[in-house]
Amino acid sequence: MTTVIVDYNSGNLRSAEKSFQRMAVELDAGDVVVSADPDMVRKADHVVLPGVGAFADCRRELGAIDGLFGACAEHVKSGKPFMGICVGMQMMATWGREHGSHKGFDWIKGEVVRLQPDNPTLKIPHMGWNELDNIVLHPVFDGISNGDHVYFVHSYHMQPENPDDLLATVEYGGAITAAVGHDNIIGTQFHPEKSQSTGLRLIGNFLQWKP
Repeated sequence: MTTVIVDYNSGNLRSAEKSFQRMAVELDAGDVVVSADPDMVRKADHVVLPGVGAFADCRRELGAIDGLFGACAEHVKSGKPFMGICVGMQMMATWGREHGSHKGFDWIKGEVVRLQPDNPTLKIPHMGWNELDNIVLHPVFDGISNGDHVYFVHSYHMQPENPDDLLATVEYGGAITAAVGHDNIIGTQFHPEKSQSTGLRLIGNFLQWKP
């Protein structure tokens, strides 16, 4: 079994690679590789799309590598597990509203909008540890409970059209999206690779997930 972490110049992938490799070894869940090769993405059993920076920039960088987005789309269409992290999750929406309107993948109907906490003392970006809330029963959240802490760094979040696609929220001047999912797709606004035991548990669950 092979898990591919997609490399499209979206930032430092080292921490994600280390965390996924650690859990793959612990669970005997095959190999984890970082690659920009579309063929490797197509053949992978699991694919992870990270993302750091602005929506439009990440979308452009992914599209600049010939065949890479198409390989990701083929993987999703095949029914195999796919995970987006931070902006990698946001790009799965229909639209991103960061510095204009930008088309997403439209895999999960909805849009990515700027955080607008109802408490003016709360800073944007939302940065640091916060508690998960309203977790929906899902294999990737097995063993993870409301109140468990995960690590966030973001100024925008996804608003899915279908409430059934919302898997968890976090309170930050109102409920904001922490995780989404649809069929064989999972996405987290938080960074599991930086979220210590809770993040490692989620990564391990994903590596063993068979939608």
